[in-house]
Amino acid sequence: MKKLLAEFIGTLWLVLGGCGSAVLAAGYPELGIGFVGVSLAFGLTVLTMAYAIGHISGCHLNPAVSIGLWMGGRFDKKDLIPYIIAQVLGGIAGAGILYLIASGKEGFDLVGSGFAANGFGEHSPDGYGMTAALVTEIVMTFMFLVVILGATHSKAPKGFGGLAIGLALTLIHLISIPVTNTSVNPARSTSQALFVGDWAIGQLWLFWVAPIIGAIIAGLVYKFMSPEEA
Repeated sequence: MKKLLAEFIGTLWLVLGGCGSAVLAAGYPELGIGFVGVSLAFGLTVLTMAYAIGHISGCHLNPAVSIGLWMGGRFDKKDLIPYIIAQVLGGIAGAGILYLIASGKEGFDLVGSGFAANGFGEHSPDGYGMTAALVTEIVMTFMFLVVILGATHSKAPKGFGGLAIGLALTLIHLISIPVTNTSVNPARSTSQALFVGDWAIGQLWLFWVAPIIGAIIAGLVYKFMSPEEA
């Protein structure tokens, strides 16, 4: 239960910090942080939680990460479903807090704002289609898991894993926000889609399927490249 609570709190922070920066702070004409700031915010949520709860739960905060670590031989199968449930619930809680804050401003339009939901086609920030979104999410999640598996390997430098992982997530957002608003995390996508509804629910399948495919491939590839010592 301690591990699941840690994953719940960590994923809540990821959604509140990352999506919150996009919804609350990105759009101001002069003071807005822009998509670079949003990218940094997502990276900082993971970086801060890596050192806050990494020693408790491993700080997955993401069903794709848990699946990728399992495929790479780093995570026990029996904990997989409980972790995913805790992550999704934490994401929903984070989105709920964000909604309470955002709706406190007169004129806030939940659906019209997009609420930092992920999408493709007409719901892509820059109009990218489904194929582009699918490829982007698979490849970005693959690279994210490669970094995670490498940075947390028994032979990796100690104490720097959280920094590498947080910076990797920042870079991923810098690349892919224009394409899909960046998911690489089914829990993060689910939390926002549930509030937006409509098109966001209809497109949510891609933001589960693509990250999981990328994570599975990464787990298998990294296990082949650099197996853990017995």
